[in-house]
Amino acid sequence: MAEGSARAQRTPGHRLAEGVRTYRLIAAMWVRSTMAYRASFVMTTVGNFAATFLDFVAIMLMFSRVDALGGYPLAEVAFLYGLSAVSFGLADLLIGSMDRLGRRVRDGTLDTLLVRPAPVLAQVAADRFALRRLGRVTQGALVLGWSLSRVDIDWTADRLLLMPVMLVSGCGIFCAVFVAGAAFQFVAQDASEVQNAFTYGGTTLLQYPPTVFAKELVRGVTFVLPLAFVNWLPATYVLGRPYPLGLPHWVAWTPPLVAAGCCALAGLAWRVGLRSYRSTGS
Repeated sequence: MAEGSARAQRTPGHRLAEGVRTYRLIAAMWVRSTMAYRASFVMTTVGNFAATFLDFVAIMLMFSRVDALGGYPLAEVAFLYGLSAVSFGLADLLIGSMDRLGRRVRDGTLDTLLVRPAPVLAQVAADRFALRRLGRVTQGALVLGWSLSRVDIDWTADRLLLMPVMLVSGCGIFCAVFVAGAAFQFVAQDASEVQNAFTYGGTTLLQYPPTVFAKELVRGVTFVLPLAFVNWLPATYVLGRPYPLGLPHWVAWTPPLVAAGCCALAGLAWRVGLRSYRSTGS
């Protein structure tokens, strides 16, 4: 009877609930710590907002010289930018601390997380939860809102429904990239910059229209590392534009499936990486 009860407690649903609870408790602890210095929080959030806004300033400077970029006017590029920035900002807010894993592996502090009765992934994801990253989300949301007031879209019911689907799925895909990058750091312990190339670099790539890139790159981020499902594929459907690879319109509705598949593969990579971890002995 006791054995059956213990087995039931190890079900995936129980582990997921335990991970969410652990994440919530650790994140809440860091939020309370942040709110103890409210002036500092406000300044760092505003700084985060301003630093990320410079990315969009660069795009606006381009449009001071051209009328369209890859056939996309400023409002449509801002639409792509806002979708990418909000999706990535949410993922960065939730689990942006994953890129610190390599440092923990090198200095041996990961061992302290392994001996705690809580899921390691949840502990690493919530470590140093930075509420200031809301500045990036806010900035992306403002650009997205501005673009929606300028872009010419035939708002049908399916296009309206696709908007929140894009943001949630995009956040899930970026979360999977964060976790997979962290799993890679179990092998290459000084690989945070490699991880950043796919996370921060990926969101920068998606801020521009797919038509400005070579088709080989577009194929790579569609079929290999499916970042195109964050905004390119669904956004071209919403805007009524053809995708450079000529994919059917129904592909625009596949981001939730892609996000689920990416998260499953990232979870598998994380478990493999964690099992291969060898303590520094310190």
